[in-house]
Amino acid sequence: MSQPQVALAFSGGLDTCWCIPILKSQGYDVTTVTVDVGGFSQEELKEIAHRSQHLGAIKHITIPAAQMFFHEILRHLIAGNVLRGNLYPLCVGAERSLQARETAKIATQVGAEAVAHGCTAAGNDQIRFEIALRTLAPNLKILAPVRDQAPSRPDQLALLKANNLDFPANKAAYSVNSGLWGVTIGGEETTGTEYTIPEDQWLRTKDAFSEPQPSEEISITFTHGIPTHLNSTSLDPVTLITKLDQTASKYGIGRGIHLGETILGIKGRVAFEAPAATVLIQAHRELEKLTLTKRQIALKDQVAALYGEWVHEGLFTEPASRMAESLFKESQKSVTGDVHLTLHPGHAFVTGVISPRSLHAASRAVYGESVGEWTPDDAKGFARLYGLAGILHARANPEVNP
Repeated sequence: MSQPQVALAFSGGLDTCWCIPILKSQGYDVTTVTVDVGGFSQEELKEIAHRSQHLGAIKHITIPAAQMFFHEILRHLIAGNVLRGNLYPLCVGAERSLQARETAKIATQVGAEAVAHGCTAAGNDQIRFEIALRTLAPNLKILAPVRDQAPSRPDQLALLKANNLDFPANKAAYSVNSGLWGVTIGGEETTGTEYTIPEDQWLRTKDAFSEPQPSEEISITFTHGIPTHLNSTSLDPVTLITKLDQTASKYGIGRGIHLGETILGIKGRVAFEAPAATVLIQAHRELEKLTLTKRQIALKDQVAALYGEWVHEGLFTEPASRMAESLFKESQKSVTGDVHLTLHPGHAFVTGVISPRSLHAASRAVYGESVGEWTPDDAKGFARLYGLAGILHARANPEVNP
């Protein structure tokens, strides 16, 4: 009789490499699945496939999913200007539901009875993976060897060495996840709140401050909220994000350490690098200020806060997420224009923004200079009426405002 099969969501890192011999020892034939959402070079993808084969997987499948990732998720994070804790642009967690779904599809195609992941018991990713799997592939068994056995790093390295794979010890010290929207880095320093990670552990922004670059001017064009041009060159969104990431990373833009709530309810901390995400959200937000009314912005900000929380907590499959995305789509109809920025070490500065849908240009008034939409008497009356509620309260309660 043939052995049962399992599809393993595979990044090629220490945890998922360790899973292959463990799952084999449990009697499974292992198919590894790498859902590439833009974080790997071709050389890295080849190395991932080599590790899978070397450790005894019967098959390795790579799914190119960067375009899928942008159109299903990232476009909405841009539309919502989503920053967790006003800082973190959901660099990696946003992709987990998609990766779980695509791995489950492969599991079905190869006739596997189970899907496996390499998440730990302490992190957010186990929740994200399993919510998606239980929602989209309820007939598949879920296996989580790292979570269930809780091996130490030395034990994992020893098992891989016994299987003739000398995993780089320096990479084992830090947990790195890379995707189109950025990188997260976890290590001993991020288990507490006092220290940052060493300079040599940053990936995309390494040496940006020790070797500062001269300032650089760039422009980004958005069409209905979608980034379409970088420096007047038309690019598909994935290529644009990739090129912008390479440019902004030289300035250390988008480097940070996020401290916030985990799904499990405890405080968590992770280092991240998101050069393109940080610049795009900043530029997009400024364009919205020019093209949306204050009530549109206020409503969208409230929905975006909820949507960011849902995506972060693995609730991308929740029907309410589709409702939020519909609002985002409606809100972006007038968000078209060009944003000009200057990149400096550590930050991007918006120098100007123009749009054919500019609400500033639509007004005949000049702030601080002249009126156009109203008369001086209109302004005088408005000033009398606008604070009327507070005026009446003060009149009725003179002891409150002596």
